[in-house]
Amino acid sequence: MTIKFVRFLLASVFLLSVAFAQTGGSTAPAAGLPAAPSAASTSTPAPADAAPGVGRIVTINIQDAILASNEGQRDFEALNKKLEPKQTELKNMNDEVESLKKQLNTGGDKLSEEARGNLVKQIEQKQKALERAVQDARDDAQNQQQEIGNRILQKMGPVIVKYAADKGLGLIVDTSNPWPNGPVLWAAPSVDITKAIVDTYNVQSGVPAPAKPAGSATKPGTGTKPATSAPASKPATTPPANPSPKQ
Repeated sequence: MTIKFVRFLLASVFLLSVAFAQTGGSTAPAAGLPAAPSAASTSTPAPADAAPGVGRIVTINIQDAILASNEGQRDFEALNKKLEPKQTELKNMNDEVESLKKQLNTGGDKLSEEARGNLVKQIEQKQKALERAVQDARDDAQNQQQEIGNRILQKMGPVIVKYAADKGLGLIVDTSNPWPNGPVLWAAPSVDITKAIVDTYNVQSGVPAPAKPAGSATKPGTGTKPATSAPASKPATTPPANPSPKQ
């Protein structure tokens, strides 16, 4: 599932724009970096973490960078555990609604008109209560996810800017939103600097990598996704599968 950090991404664009403006928008390479590659040498793109030429365009998936960082994995996993009791509560509410519906479907014709009407009314009330509880839980989860993401991005932004200055980059394009919702139709993996930024940020933050269960592995460039607050068993009115921070 994908979490769309819309506000995070807007903040990152603003942060990068301000940083480059403060440095005069210079595209000159940092001292000691090689000159721009010749036409003959550009047939095979260099790895994203290698020193690129002047004004090189690269991409970064800010969302994945936040989630894949040690800090992001740690904090989102902590949030998942924090939300588990609420998920259990929602599941119990949903199970109760489903049980009443089953009771109505299997034995409703044996009930008196008044008893059947009371059961229908009870189902409707509990269904509405469940839907409100799911929405409230989702809003709360979104707010907490957004808070974590914003906090990490505020510290990751300067790391991205420094990396760009050190490598003499000319432009960084965010690929968190895939085409057609995002600006990038296609980009070669060799121009993606997400992993390089995550590795650099992990060193600077000092947060150790979270312990992994035996036999498990995390794919580079991806991280632990925050859990939803919807019940495990879907209610009659199914909410979106995954919450996303408010715009």
